[in-house]
Amino acid sequence: MRRALAAANWKMHGSIEAISQYCSALEVGSGPVDVAIFVPAVFLNATAGILPEGAVAGIQDIGVAETGAHTGEIAAEMAREMGAVWSIVGHSERRQDQQESDELIGQKAAAAFRGGLRPIVCVGETLEERRRGDETAVVGRQLEAVLAAVSAGDLAGGAIGYEPVWAIGTGETATPEQAQAMHAFIRSLLAEKDAEAAQQTPIVYGGSVKPENAVELFGQADIDGGLVGGASLDAGQFSAIIAAAADSA
Repeated sequence: MRRALAAANWKMHGSIEAISQYCSALEVGSGPVDVAIFVPAVFLNATAGILPEGAVAGIQDIGVAETGAHTGEIAAEMAREMGAVWSIVGHSERRQDQQESDELIGQKAAAAFRGGLRPIVCVGETLEERRRGDETAVVGRQLEAVLAAVSAGDLAGGAIGYEPVWAIGTGETATPEQAQAMHAFIRSLLAEKDAEAAQQTPIVYGGSVKPENAVELFGQADIDGGLVGGASLDAGQFSAIIAAAADSA
């Protein structure tokens, strides 16, 4: 049985004081759900040392290389040494703002596994792509680039995050039916490579997840939790989302 995953993406927010208060207030529980908190990299080591039992730290991005002349990059091995367990790979904001290619994201997924991290590999379409009816073609292309770099069996040790770009930070949310349809499509692509791995891989939804919609979203057959942005900055709201993920597991 695959475990649920509740991941908090703090993006470029926070301070040591804010994170300390957050960790003191966060209620993780003991349900069958993995909880990961992704803070800015400069706060990673401090966060890893104060998280409540049952939660682990993650880094929001990694470089491809293990070491070398790569100014500003952070290797997966370095992040692991600083307390990271998970890494986000290919978030839509990096695809857009840093023009990260599908191939680079595949390389980063491989780098995460090499360095001992569990990647959440993000895929998702823009509003324009969905309006054209290209959403499955886009997500399929993104996922195939990752599967060219890592095996489906390896990917089961991480997770896939479906992010409809049009529903990130907008207050818009894909309907549970829309989200489930894409999650089922992603799992079918994985099953073409490795049927057992497809059933073991958590596929989480990332698109304005809130306590108000988490129960219905996570109740879908192929939605195994959430990669949560804005709502995860509030310990009470994220605690409720963790509880919803545990109840649905």
